[in-house]
Amino acid sequence: MTTPALLPLSGRRIPPRNLGPSSSSSFPHHRATLRLSEKFILLLILSAFITLCFGAFFFLPDSSKHKRFDLGLEDVLIPHVDTSKGGKNAGGYLIHGQGHDQHRHREEEERLRNKIRADHEKALEEAKEKLQKSPDEIQAEIQTEKNKIKKSLKEKGSKPLPPVPVPNLVGIKSGDPTDPDVREKRDKIKEMMKHAWENYRQYGWGHNELKPIARKGHSTNIFGNSQLGATIVDALDTLYIMGLHEEFKEGQEWIDNHLDFGVNSEVSVFEVNIRFIGGLLAAYYLSGQEVFKIKAVQLAGKLLPAFNTPTGIPWAMVNLKSGVGRNWGWASAGSSILSEFGTLHMEFVHLSYLTGNPVYYDKVMHIRNLLQKMDRPNGLYPNYLNPRTGRWGQHHTSMGGLGDSFYEYLLKAWLMSDKMDTEARKMYDDAVEAIEKHLIRKSNGGLTFIGEWKNGHLERKMGHLTCFAGGLFALGADGSRDDKAGHYLQLGAEIAHTCHESYDRTTLKLGPEAFKFDGGVEAVAVRQNEKYYILRPEVIETYWYMWRFTHDPKYRQWGWEAAQAIDKYCRVSGGFSGVKDVYSSAPTYDDVQQSFFLAETLKYLYLLFSNDDLLPLDHWVFNTEAHPLPVLHLANTTLSGNHVYR
Repeated sequence: MTTPALLPLSGRRIPPRNLGPSSSSSFPHHRATLRLSEKFILLLILSAFITLCFGAFFFLPDSSKHKRFDLGLEDVLIPHVDTSKGGKNAGGYLIHGQGHDQHRHREEEERLRNKIRADHEKALEEAKEKLQKSPDEIQAEIQTEKNKIKKSLKEKGSKPLPPVPVPNLVGIKSGDPTDPDVREKRDKIKEMMKHAWENYRQYGWGHNELKPIARKGHSTNIFGNSQLGATIVDALDTLYIMGLHEEFKEGQEWIDNHLDFGVNSEVSVFEVNIRFIGGLLAAYYLSGQEVFKIKAVQLAGKLLPAFNTPTGIPWAMVNLKSGVGRNWGWASAGSSILSEFGTLHMEFVHLSYLTGNPVYYDKVMHIRNLLQKMDRPNGLYPNYLNPRTGRWGQHHTSMGGLGDSFYEYLLKAWLMSDKMDTEARKMYDDAVEAIEKHLIRKSNGGLTFIGEWKNGHLERKMGHLTCFAGGLFALGADGSRDDKAGHYLQLGAEIAHTCHESYDRTTLKLGPEAFKFDGGVEAVAVRQNEKYYILRPEVIETYWYMWRFTHDPKYRQWGWEAAQAIDKYCRVSGGFSGVKDVYSSAPTYDDVQQSFFLAETLKYLYLLFSNDDLLPLDHWVFNTEAHPLPVLHLANTTLSGNHVYR
């Protein structure tokens, strides 16, 4: 098995990140760049000055060179055409400049010389003025021109979108708990969010993520080589829900003025979809600010070339500028990954709804139709599918990394459609039945876990990413076939218990990346490269769903334990960092504040200590990055005008 450190991408949300001290991209110092720009501009001005001087000399009317030029014009021979004979050449020639035309041509040439001389004198004066200005004044003029061009391009690229009725939005500004103890805990989560945001604002603004110990920006290959402000986009809806509106406004202004998708950068289609398009759409629905919708549609257009494959299964990566796509080199025989191409449906349906353009809906429905036609070994979906041949790659099935959010989006497509997309619900039910039959087991100690199917046998290991499944089973309990709602709610509770044990059996009370169920080892990481915690949200996510559906106080207690552990062991003066070994009493930091920590972990904790009327689940569906998107209630007459969604 490829170790997590080698996987650029590994499932539902994001690949296992750098386990050691990670290197971030180096950026040129501003001052050095300024000096270089000034020198470049001065050289341009000097070149223009020399060229103009030479031009002025060349066109002086009294020069012998120019006299030769005049003589040449007078002596040019051109064919004489006899128009009286059908326009055919009669064989004669006229001498240019003979007769009365000679004087007229000389006047025209003189006017031309005067105009050139005047233009050159004007240019020389302008160049002289430029050379007399200070470097700061020159730089200011350059910046002004750049801003004009940028504004022009922005206005050109911001095509107005058709007006679409916004769904009835419920529970945006609710959720205040009456219990003082619960309110105090929720306020603590809000304080943690402010600490994470303010340090990113100070040390990593505009970069994708933050290195809180080094106090500088950080990025990974999923975002390419550009500063796209991933943390800003990912955190917007959390800020809004928490009532941090000044911080929200800061983020909005950066997005409006600096977020540019026309960069020469290769990005993960999956990650950019769930973080950027999901985050922008959620921010739009919550705030009503059009800029977020416009940016989401601009980015979606940049992702569409990834679907240009023989099968329509998209590439894992696409260059935002060139549109060239490719797959991860480590993925089975050049395959695309189930959890990546299967985690586009929610966002793309909303894009078609908001734009009236069916292309987004058609892309994801094509993927679904293709999958329905394919044979599935033991009813399971393998994690790899070749986009060229349309055949499965290695027969590896997982409800954790590489597979997870595909199953999540089947259920959520049904929920988001106001439970009208019965095809998606059937696919989810069929998949869960196969998973329960082949992947879910009980350990000797009575812990329910979800293993991974590899090459015909079950690997008795569960990843932190897989822990989202407890919440998923609870969310899908209502509406399950054969009246098995109680069964799936209980299954969700068992998964939540197992994942809590994986936290409780560590020194830091934070869960490892993966844990085994072999022999006497249960819910414990064995390999060193699986002992890290990178601020992941999946366990807390399951606690929140289980709280919403059961109101069992243990889920709030477990969530508070996790929040305290994060605040104690992951908090540093410059933000929050992951730790490399949850079994060590003196852990070392990985020095990365992940964008999903603000988007998911802190949001789920805040919701856990809020009342249920904040983002109620019959009106909102959360994408796999915890960005809430409204249910498109077909019974709501305000939606009837959109022919695409209808």
